[in-house]
Amino acid sequence: MADVKETLLTAEGLKKLEDELAYYKSVRRIEVSQRIKTAIEYGDISENSEYDDAKNEQAFIEGHISELENKINTAKIIDESVKGDVVSVGSKVTVLDTMYNDELEYVIVGSSEADPFNNRISNESPVGKAILGKRQGDEVEVSTPDGPVTFKVLAIQ
Repeated sequence: MADVKETLLTAEGLKKLEDELAYYKSVRRIEVSQRIKTAIEYGDISENSEYDDAKNEQAFIEGHISELENKINTAKIIDESVKGDVVSVGSKVTVLDTMYNDELEYVIVGSSEADPFNNRISNESPVGKAILGKRQGDEVEVSTPDGPVTFKVLAIQ
């Protein structure tokens, strides 16, 4: 049996996944089964685009449910209360972009919770990977599409 990859999540992220799973199982599944039932009532399903669309949506929903269940079953909760002097998953980190003298604040999270628009970056992202294990004052160089960027770790919470 292959090694199962853990899904790193905050407690809040796990709750969101569980809520989404409940919604897909209790609401979306029923909606699409109603669509299939209605489409079948139209008669010949061999040339029934409503039936085909509903079956495709059902396949998507079942796949998404399976994906959510897998993430929940392999979840490893990040202990956000542990404060350390080393950047780890769950850390809130303030870094300085040395080229633009711009301070940025990130929370390092597992890939399934990454939301760059809300400064939640994955531990697997280039910046996340580069600053993991670093201490306050450390500098790291990150390769980006625009070329290398140097960050200095200013604070770890």
